[in-house]
Amino acid sequence: MSTSFRTFTELVLARTAAHSAEDAFVFLPDGTGGSGPEHLTYALLDQEARRTAAWLQEHGASGRQVLLLYPTGTAFIKAFTGCLYAGAVAVPAPLPTEQGQHFSRVSGILRDSEARAVLTDSANAPAIGEWLAAEGMTDVLCLATDSAGYADPAAYTEPTVAPESLAFLQYTSGSTSNPKGVMVSHRNLLANEETIHRVVRSTSGSTIGGWLPFYHDMGLIGHILQPLYMGARSVLMSPVSFLKRPHRWLEMIGEYGIQIGGGPNFAYELCLRRVTDEQLATLDLSRWHSAVNGAEPIRAETVRAFTERFAPAGFRPEAFFPCYGMAETTLLVSGAPRGTRPVLRDVDAAGLEGGELAPPQAGETSRTLVSSGACDDFEIRIVDPETRRERPRGSVGEIWLKGESVATGYWKSPETNKEIFDAVIEGASSGGNGQDGGGWLRTGDLGALDDGELYVTGRLKELIIFSGRNLYPQDVERVVQAGEKALNAGSGAVFSVESDREHLVVVQEVRASALSGDLPSAAGEIQRRVSREFNVPAGNVVLVRPGTVRKTTSGKIQRTLMRKLFLEGALTPLHEVLEPAVRELLARSADRSPAPVV
Repeated sequence: MSTSFRTFTELVLARTAAHSAEDAFVFLPDGTGGSGPEHLTYALLDQEARRTAAWLQEHGASGRQVLLLYPTGTAFIKAFTGCLYAGAVAVPAPLPTEQGQHFSRVSGILRDSEARAVLTDSANAPAIGEWLAAEGMTDVLCLATDSAGYADPAAYTEPTVAPESLAFLQYTSGSTSNPKGVMVSHRNLLANEETIHRVVRSTSGSTIGGWLPFYHDMGLIGHILQPLYMGARSVLMSPVSFLKRPHRWLEMIGEYGIQIGGGPNFAYELCLRRVTDEQLATLDLSRWHSAVNGAEPIRAETVRAFTERFAPAGFRPEAFFPCYGMAETTLLVSGAPRGTRPVLRDVDAAGLEGGELAPPQAGETSRTLVSSGACDDFEIRIVDPETRRERPRGSVGEIWLKGESVATGYWKSPETNKEIFDAVIEGASSGGNGQDGGGWLRTGDLGALDDGELYVTGRLKELIIFSGRNLYPQDVERVVQAGEKALNAGSGAVFSVESDREHLVVVQEVRASALSGDLPSAAGEIQRRVSREFNVPAGNVVLVRPGTVRKTTSGKIQRTLMRKLFLEGALTPLHEVLEPAVRELLARSADRSPAPVV
């Protein structure tokens, strides 16, 4: 469905006119009593977007950045669409009061983005006004878009926007101390929505939806903007609703006939742990043809277990949609074509640690990788991150990309953009100087290409190197958590620290009351399991209470942050076993001041 629209604004204006009487979004509120689902038609979305756009245009925000701070709900969707209508640059961000954190979380985004205005709702406007005053940002306007009479929709005028104009800034969900805003243009957005449509075969009759945060790239582009791109319907619920009652997500899929939607791997693991047999008996997942699994490492065990457990509810093996993407490519890079089963590949563990996809050897340890599908709309290369030379097929290296969906860079970061978004492959043929002319995006992700399939193996910065072997932390974490229900799956962090040599450190959440034995026994079993599986010493095990291991908004383990907290003595262990050299390393931290992690 290649469109003739030059900008996403033009497309949405056309969709709201063509589908005015139809539901654009259905939002399911938290809780079981009181209010029912909220229906937002295309006509009402258009009217509210025009009202917001008229106010933004009146106050000089066209072409400027506008920070969006909303609880999960349709008010965010109206405001984001209003920014599109006004030709303003939306900046989605987490609402601090909803996250249980102070406004310092978004202060960096506010300043970095040079926002002209903040849009929010009436319930949060007073606190946001106080925050802006405390930050000395009195020139930044604040509007509660659910208030009455702030603008006349009839005063709206369609803006002059080019394909290269910014549609929004997508701030990455890692460190908040140094926020990075990915500059997504209208051209980038249209190209990536077309890629999503082509791979999952969405139509105007599709029902799309899920629970992901709206300020997260998969939630925004997959669950909100893809339905608008198609003129389809989206059914949404809040992340809090999902985390409290995972079965409600699956129930929603059956009740509304959702065909396309999903989340990170941990969402499927949570359903496996928390959905009861009685709840399973009430589910209908037969119309779910694209169960998206992305944003973090995809575990073969999860794919197999979820497929088997939910088969009685009509879930089919070919419904799983393993995929790979990132904010820097707008969203989707690769995915398995609709109607095909996930490709699971067993490889020799030692070969993978040496940087090669090799067949399993009899009697030797193997690993099972999940393919993230084909990469048809991008040029892709696997590159040695040190030499910057292309690696042969079947070899592991850094994933480098080119394509229309690749963003123009990070906001106000020219030096970083030269390094990350304009990388050069050495030894290539063009140019006659042993270089290829540049223009490659360095993803920071490790992977390999084989038989047309992309296998993502880990993050470059998180790779652990022992005696020339590449250990992937997610593989070690999987082994740590195997066989003991009290060790929460997906809630551990493995990293290395250096003193006299590299030392492996395991930080693992544990529900002490559910342990089959005591804490020292659990730590000893983790050491034995890791040593047996990987043939490396696992002398450092830190058992912590649930909620300690830090994650991004999409559920990714923040291993670099956990390493920092460990070295600063900022973790409060329930039990720990440390090698003498690591204890000395911690003791040498001059300004170590324990700060318990909540």
